[in-house]
Amino acid sequence: MPRDTADSCFLSVSASLTGRRWVGPSLEENRLAEAMAQTSSLPLAVCGTLVRRGVTAEEAASFLSPALRDLLPDPLTLKDMGPAAERFLAAVKRRERIAIFADYDVDGGSSAALLLVWLRAMGREATLYIPDRIDEGYGPNEPAMAELASRHDLIVCVDCGTLSHGPIAAAKGADVIVLDHHLGGETLPECVAVVNPNRQDEDGGLGHLCAAGVVFLMLVEANRRLRAEDVKGPDLMGLLDLVALATVADVAPLIGVNRALVRQGLKVMARRQRAGLVALSDVARMDTAPNAYHLGFLLGPRVNAGGRIGQADLGARLLSTTDPHEAAALAEKLDQLNTERREIEGRVREEALEQAAQRGLDGPLVWAAGEGWHPGVVGIVASRLKESTNRPAVVIGLENGIGKGSGRSISGVDLGASIHRVAAEGLLLKGGGHKMAAGLTVEQDKLEPAMKRLAELLDRQGAAERGPSDLRLDGLLMTTAATPDLIAQIESAGPFGAGAPAPRFAFAEQRVSHVRRVGEGHLKIGFTDGMGPALEAICFGAFDGGIGPALDGHGGKRFHLAGRLEINHWGGRQRVQLRLEDAAPA
Repeated sequence: MPRDTADSCFLSVSASLTGRRWVGPSLEENRLAEAMAQTSSLPLAVCGTLVRRGVTAEEAASFLSPALRDLLPDPLTLKDMGPAAERFLAAVKRRERIAIFADYDVDGGSSAALLLVWLRAMGREATLYIPDRIDEGYGPNEPAMAELASRHDLIVCVDCGTLSHGPIAAAKGADVIVLDHHLGGETLPECVAVVNPNRQDEDGGLGHLCAAGVVFLMLVEANRRLRAEDVKGPDLMGLLDLVALATVADVAPLIGVNRALVRQGLKVMARRQRAGLVALSDVARMDTAPNAYHLGFLLGPRVNAGGRIGQADLGARLLSTTDPHEAAALAEKLDQLNTERREIEGRVREEALEQAAQRGLDGPLVWAAGEGWHPGVVGIVASRLKESTNRPAVVIGLENGIGKGSGRSISGVDLGASIHRVAAEGLLLKGGGHKMAAGLTVEQDKLEPAMKRLAELLDRQGAAERGPSDLRLDGLLMTTAATPDLIAQIESAGPFGAGAPAPRFAFAEQRVSHVRRVGEGHLKIGFTDGMGPALEAICFGAFDGGIGPALDGHGGKRFHLAGRLEINHWGGRQRVQLRLEDAAPA
């Protein structure tokens, strides 16, 4: 296995076809992986993956088979959890009128569905309210909260509410509980409870939870209190498919309890017992057992489509319905909206990239703003800008002198805190979020100074010092080692996603045996090192950069190839496939 020093590059690749330096395991990581392989029955590639995640040889077995009961925290470690569960159960027992005010994204919809399904199992119903992204914006607003309070005894705000002092104060006559995970301010709204691992007075130990994770913990505490009264509560394990969907789609780090929640949730989802997820999986043409990729790139975007460009409550209604016919109709509608969303996103992305390039892509902040840009796609476009520049990015849609925008950050740069500060300084009408994603509302005449100030704050965190991101590789493989059995063992170290990237492997000095263009700008190739049968690889968006042209016109040259191994299911057959992410001339 190649050995890197601090100054060397893996396989001597200092500038790949995507302009990145390849960085392999350190000497110490290699030593630990080899030691683990000698004392276990695990392949070296799996041991390397575990070592890169900080797992010791003694911890390997438990890490590969995580038990949720061992990792689930005591809900009462979160501040206000006791009062929240107590008031929620009181409303259930007294048959009070309950309203659920949820955010319009996957996390909000899943959080609302968790409560709706749990309440239904207890013989109770609740009113669902999700604000319109364009007309009402993110989070509780005073008219909606006042109207809900006039007809309900308890309002539960999920995935929102931590900064909503005015709207919660407007809910006169009703009690309010907040179950959230967004960054808290110096003060909290006056209400029964604000349960949020990212309150400023929390220690941050559970800060990686999404809102659905917080809601699930409250239901754990509610069930525990019911058991103390000899009352059987609803099945909580059967709700983990919703928690898994929200955790992955909200890009929460797949570490600690999140990893266990998603692993168990995927097993629940594979049983195909939730009508909405069955219908959504069918319209997304999922024909294999669900994994984190499916949640993040097939199911999540479709659930989100309702909140982005359609009717805000479609996702939550789909996830909570028990009627297969209603589920099929809602899934079909969301699939159509997702297609429309992609078309709108494509137009905005092209304009935003051109504008950002004119402004400069080497500063601490990449941003763009445009008249009439749909607010439902600005977050996705910000993600694209962030990925292509390795800089924090903000994209804003302007209408009638007001800009509504969304931002995405890079590892090590806290965008939410910076936006929160710019809002506190009066340059934004409102703004907030968490480290990796945030939203803002700004008056058009303050747009330039607000973005200048935001750039200054991000610059202090080193955002301008980033070049093209290094490609971190977990090791070198021979083509003969890339087997379905190896992939299955690697998957046992997952699920992979935010905070726990899937391991990438390099294949050195490969000869391209065949090339075929597929779809819009994608490339499929066969490759071999001459010592075994050829493997297949697919590179999505290959012709957006240098990979496609180089491999398509390879002329017999050899290449180092790098990417993630997966099983390609096609026509009832299973084949090992490399999801090609980068390449370099050998």
